[in-house]
Amino acid sequence: MRKIPTSQIENPSPAIAQKQEQILQGAIRVFLQEGYARTSMDRVSAEAGVSKQTIYSHFQDKEGLFKALIERLTIACFQSIFCIEKLQGDPAILLRQVAKIYLTKVADNPDYLALLRLIIAESQNFPELAKLYTQTVVQRGRQILSQYFASHPELGISDPEAMAHIFFGSLVSYIIVQEMLYGKELISLSRDRLVDSLMNLVISQSKNIQ
Repeated sequence: MRKIPTSQIENPSPAIAQKQEQILQGAIRVFLQEGYARTSMDRVSAEAGVSKQTIYSHFQDKEGLFKALIERLTIACFQSIFCIEKLQGDPAILLRQVAKIYLTKVADNPDYLALLRLIIAESQNFPELAKLYTQTVVQRGRQILSQYFASHPELGISDPEAMAHIFFGSLVSYIIVQEMLYGKELISLSRDRLVDSLMNLVISQSKNIQ
């Protein structure tokens, strides 16, 4: 799969940022209504009120535009944490903050949930969409958390990457089950219970080496 540069939407001038936001607002309405396969750049152009050439100049192609949407609806929700190179702070405080930000700002965003449904629904015919989500959200989150765990040897975590996968993967799977698979109607598991258990899992490692 061809790699799309993320720098195309980073640190734009105010005028460019406004135009990109206009395009993304139009694009998300089309993608979520039509699905990925049926979305055309003509339709996005009409919905956003810009020319196709303008869209191509900002996002290169449909895949690039869709990746920008993923970034817009996920990383932007918790950019104060995931847009820094390295997490810092007391694990007992910081990790709970990471979990709660994801479970509130992301889970309570209907556009994000709709986008995730679209990615899952289209994953068989368009596996590149699932890969884009995994690379942009899951892999990035796991990498940052892994680096954080590795930088805190007092936690006693023998495999930082695996623990990061467990921690972040639990948050993602919780959203899918509870918000998309009707888990709220069938499974009594609050967000606080999940976060408390994740924190106990991580912090207990440090207690075992004391």
